[in-house]
Amino acid sequence: MTPRFARFAAIDWSGAKGARHKGIAVALCEAGNAVPQLIPAPDGIWSRQAVADWLQETATASPTLFGFDFSFAPPFVARGAYLPGDAVPEDAPAFWAYVDAICEDVDLGAASLLEVAHRRHFYFGKADGEKAGFMHNRACEAHYNAGGGGKPSTVYDAIGAAQVAKASFAGMRLLHHIRDQVPVWPFDPLPAEGSLVVEIYTSIAARAAGRPKGRTKIRDLATLNDALATLGSQDHRDTMPDDHGADAIVTAAWMRKTALRPDMWTPAALTPQIGRTEGWTFGVI
Repeated sequence: MTPRFARFAAIDWSGAKGARHKGIAVALCEAGNAVPQLIPAPDGIWSRQAVADWLQETATASPTLFGFDFSFAPPFVARGAYLPGDAVPEDAPAFWAYVDAICEDVDLGAASLLEVAHRRHFYFGKADGEKAGFMHNRACEAHYNAGGGGKPSTVYDAIGAAQVAKASFAGMRLLHHIRDQVPVWPFDPLPAEGSLVVEIYTSIAARAAGRPKGRTKIRDLATLNDALATLGSQDHRDTMPDDHGADAIVTAAWMRKTALRPDMWTPAALTPQIGRTEGWTFGVI
């Protein structure tokens, strides 16, 4: 089954501490070829809770495919546990509930999980030992790497500008809050109708839009419109957004085009165990 959606939303996410986050951008487009539009935050700058509220309202209005660029679960398959040696749940939805229950950080944040509750599992610098000992990947990431896609960051790496750790665990709190209303693929089956949440990797969208490997960030209007044209979208005729906004716009256009492909919903390497524990990045086949 290939699900049908009326709208497509890409959310460039943030795990930063605090209650408002300039790193969050939300782009939405209808089916067809109209350029995705950036959705303004209710108070000027998005909070994670505001994104959750917006998603739940939008999901009921029209069948929408929502894409978030964070890891929906830590690696599990390779080591048989999310946090080996610690007593935590062994399937993703239960783990999301656990993360939400132990984190009192503001605005669905999860920094305390990394910095306090399960500190020994995360790499913050040389004092933690060899970084290679923390570089565990999910099955999807290993599959993507083997195909020449690149080397995504692991959720156990909590240092540097490219780290996705805090964003991912904050995102797991969001997934726990919205899942009763909107299913999350592939942890939940594809719905016959209605909205759905998937994990995305904005670099996959940029590569599909013609950007070269290692140069996926878009920072000028001509490059943005070239990418949109490659994806069958009309031009962006407003002022040039920041790189978070550009990522969201391009990814929403890519989702609109890619969601029509049946093979994207049936990756050969996606097993029931992976789907239950780790999930899968939409667009990796």
